[in-house]
Amino acid sequence: MSLAPRAVIVHRRTEYEELLARYGTHGQAAFFLSSRGRSIDEVVRRHERTRQALREVAAAVPLTWRSSRVERADLDRFLFAPEDVVVVVGQDGLVANTAKYLRGQPVVGIDTDPGRNPGVLVRHRCADTAALLRAAIAAGSRAEELTMVEAVADDTQRLLALNEIYLGSHGHQTARYRLGSDGDNGDNGQGEAQASSGVLVGTGTGATGWLRSLWLERGSSAELPSPCEQRLLWFVREAWPSPATGTTRVAGELGRGQGLQLTVESDRIVVFGDGMESDALELTWGQSVRLGIAGTSLHLVT
Repeated sequence: MSLAPRAVIVHRRTEYEELLARYGTHGQAAFFLSSRGRSIDEVVRRHERTRQALREVAAAVPLTWRSSRVERADLDRFLFAPEDVVVVVGQDGLVANTAKYLRGQPVVGIDTDPGRNPGVLVRHRCADTAALLRAAIAAGSRAEELTMVEAVADDTQRLLALNEIYLGSHGHQTARYRLGSDGDNGDNGQGEAQASSGVLVGTGTGATGWLRSLWLERGSSAELPSPCEQRLLWFVREAWPSPATGTTRVAGELGRGQGLQLTVESDRIVVFGDGMESDALELTWGQSVRLGIAGTSLHLVT
């Protein structure tokens, strides 16, 4: 007998909850904000809208389904199952934070604050939840397959991201490494030695954020990929020329089956995706990592 579907509701702490965690009481939090010319009232209103959205989404889960709830900070410890339907309630970035832990489960994005969030990934309202859950498990249901980027280290560690993967020094200092590509025959087959502020590899979904800012800064002639396109762009940040390091490989693109190879030549390099620095790979001298299009994609229910 097959298991009933499980709705996994993903959310994060509101600004108000974070203020209470830091200052202990509503009064102390209100005093802190007022001392800086701000009112706590709008923060509380946003908190209430989020709580109400979570209640409405939970109530929309069919009675025959199982359900669970997970907070953003606990995503790296939560075990997603193949039969899950993931309902992200919050901002666009929360979808990206969740995507790296999934392996093909359908995702529904619910916007808790329409007009304040861009709504690129959280496209739906609470009232649509019941219909979207039914659609997620229906045969032939519509879903966008959003391209993801992956990093695979030589010790089999693997990291997925929906927007971008960053590789660099944990203290945002100079990172030293060799950068090459699959089948690279240049530089004795070892790539180019570089010293920089790190390397960013991004997808079409990430082309609205960090990747786009680098693309604009460089005045790049490369066309930004679309979210479902099997193409990545990569940029080296602030590469430093010296007798031992070069700057000839600072940007490029990757298609299906192509990879960017990085070999560490410093004490420590971290690799993290979509801003989740708390869940990063750590590489040290001599280790290498390959970046390319992931074999899995994000199934965003439309």
